[in-house]
Amino acid sequence: MLTVDDSLAATLARLGAKPPDDANQAAKKRYSERVSEAVALVFAQELRERGLRGARPLAHATEEGSGAERRMAGGIGAKKVDVTWATEESGLLLGISVKSINFRDPRTGNFQKNLTNRRGDMLMEAVTLHRRFPYAVLAGFFFLDAGAATDDSPRRRSTFLNAHARMKLFTGRDDPAGRDEQYERMYVLLLDTSPGQFTVRASEVGRPDTPVPLTAAFDTLVTLVAERNPDFYEAVDGKILAAS
Repeated sequence: MLTVDDSLAATLARLGAKPPDDANQAAKKRYSERVSEAVALVFAQELRERGLRGARPLAHATEEGSGAERRMAGGIGAKKVDVTWATEESGLLLGISVKSINFRDPRTGNFQKNLTNRRGDMLMEAVTLHRRFPYAVLAGFFFLDAGAATDDSPRRRSTFLNAHARMKLFTGRDDPAGRDEQYERMYVLLLDTSPGQFTVRASEVGRPDTPVPLTAAFDTLVTLVAERNPDFYEAVDGKILAAS
């Protein structure tokens, strides 16, 4: 049986060659959208296989609903969320935000340019959702091209290390009364799209030198969901079960 790590690498590899860094903006934007769409489908499927029935998005419309991501009511307006698990009884229980930077800035030659903007987008999502659903478990997955780990210079750290440093303050929300802008967990992932060497390497924000299998990350998220909802669920071997 394929792990979520294997499924994600295989799915992203099927997107084909990444446009070059000097491609037009429309081509680069569409590739980044396709990456996010592919990640969301793999992650939602992983959740469903772990017992989180109804997790969105779906690859195709079914009796459970459309294939699109959910538009969730938030504390400061409605928000489309990349991956969600929600129930009629509890509302949003788990939300996953997917963001990426896939191309070097032509002027600087590094991946730093949009880092602050992507972080801002993620934090606004967390505030919007946590204000409405303070008990929801939120996870952020921030994808960087593998080159972001080696784009340092004598004057600055690599974008990969900067991403860890700039997001560390916004992860580890272990109390529903905690800061709205914090995620329960955040991860930075390096995406290597080299022909024949397609790989994805994840690390928890704040621990750049410690790779984390996505399987372990999802084990953590499922456990957090069960801990937040002990009257309804328990986590057993990485899966959600009805509380006994």
